[in-house]
Amino acid sequence: MLPISKRYTTIILLILLLAGSLAFTQANDLFFQIKKQLTIFSDAYKEVATLYVEDVSPERLMTTGLNAMLKELDPYTVFIPEGEQQQMEIISTGSYGGVGIDAGYRGDDIVVIAPLEGYPADRAGIRPGDIILRINDVLVAGISPEEVQQLTIGDPGTEITLTIRRAGMDELLEFKLEREQIVVKNIEYAGRLESNQNVGYIKLTRFGQRSAEEIREKLLEFESNGVNSLILDLRNNPGGLLNEAVEIVDKFIEPGVTVVETKGRIENENSTFVSDEPPVFEDLPIIVLMNEGSASASEVVAGAFQDLDRAVILGETSFGKGLVQTVRPLSYNTSLKITISQYFTPSGRSIQSVDYTGGNGSDGRQIPDSLRRAFTTKNGRTVYDGFGIEPDVKVSEDKLTRLQLALLQNNNFFFFVADYIARNGNERPENMYERFLTYLEVENFDYETPAERNIKQLMANGDIFYNEQQSNELLSQLQESVNRKKEQLLEENKGFIEKKLREEWVTQSGTTDEKVQYNLQQDVMIQEAIQLFGNRNSYDVILKP
Repeated sequence: MLPISKRYTTIILLILLLAGSLAFTQANDLFFQIKKQLTIFSDAYKEVATLYVEDVSPERLMTTGLNAMLKELDPYTVFIPEGEQQQMEIISTGSYGGVGIDAGYRGDDIVVIAPLEGYPADRAGIRPGDIILRINDVLVAGISPEEVQQLTIGDPGTEITLTIRRAGMDELLEFKLEREQIVVKNIEYAGRLESNQNVGYIKLTRFGQRSAEEIREKLLEFESNGVNSLILDLRNNPGGLLNEAVEIVDKFIEPGVTVVETKGRIENENSTFVSDEPPVFEDLPIIVLMNEGSASASEVVAGAFQDLDRAVILGETSFGKGLVQTVRPLSYNTSLKITISQYFTPSGRSIQSVDYTGGNGSDGRQIPDSLRRAFTTKNGRTVYDGFGIEPDVKVSEDKLTRLQLALLQNNNFFFFVADYIARNGNERPENMYERFLTYLEVENFDYETPAERNIKQLMANGDIFYNEQQSNELLSQLQESVNRKKEQLLEENKGFIEKKLREEWVTQSGTTDEKVQYNLQQDVMIQEAIQLFGNRNSYDVILKP
């Protein structure tokens, strides 16, 4: 009989051999299944391509099959055909002809994640969350965000029409935009606030190459200029390179702290990203601005700051994109962008807001509140997963009315100011509001209200009235009432109109710095952040309850 120690050794060896054999069998079974299904698919593909009653394009047939297969996964796993490789490279460099939007999925819909500030889509009033229905004559239903992006790209100077549905509005919105050369910067603006020279402000538009280094350089400038607090603006930032996000957090925390983890099915693809450099500003009070257009790497930065109680997150709940993709090269200059893992913040929570697993496919399902889990920050605050990054201080951006949107859609402020300056020079008139109303009248500015839409329906169904004369008189009275209401709405929106005219005047006649500083003074989130910095006790209580 074997000694006890040898018996245990033998048992352990048998267990290890059995486990190894089981893993080998499972791997073998997986590869057998892959080979079997590929053989079946290949046979069916060949029969259809050669025997179908009409000629079919083998390339189109295969692309359709690939896209249908990937649609069972998530919206970010996509096949990139040979013809789109060059466009992908152009976009990755940050320079291309387009209108300045970043598109993504929200359920079945293609939505605007973030319009790029200062470009055609942003100037026309397109907002994060707008649902894209049509681009020119192409319905976007059933195509991927990447394909939508391709449809918006073209030569600068060419026109494009976007048909959009906006939450809370019954009528569809149509935007006619002219493509421009889009040069996407990492940092849109960095400087001290004019109203408070001790507050530094950085507007980060994307996480591209060197974005962390650019921020480090700005921080050193701030340090030499006596800045004692920082606003990091990540609104409408759709993300970018993960390593840049990690290195940005690295500038504010001590070495050896977990910033983010990525976890997926393949263990050797999992990673833990840890801070490894001395901070530039370890104790600098920070407020991070977020909105529903803040996604991916923006959420990694905000999530790390929140979990480590290093910054106050102010604004709106972020987009909720916590999936990590990598691009795998395929044959014939094609490639596959595939989701391989998820982001997890230092507390262990996921920022993903839509569940694509369990047969949900690329439509996904919003994670219900009942399945959201509680986690704890460094100082013991409770935060939840499954819903993006929720702000510590909720501040909503202004919502546009139908009239305000119509004025922005048609670029009325831009064209009025441009025409006036061209005719009269840079001296701003005192009666600009009245001049603008005259301009709208000359340009026959109009927009359709829900009441007018109902009138049109009544006119189309005129037989509901007893006679034609009664119909015409009543409809005429209704239209006159609507017109009076429109005039009244212009007066009610006088403050908004004057504000936009001043903004446009500064934009066209002033320097970039003057424009930015003016806009910052009007920004409700910036003003809320300044007030919070001014009451250090309130700031500290949020992070150390």
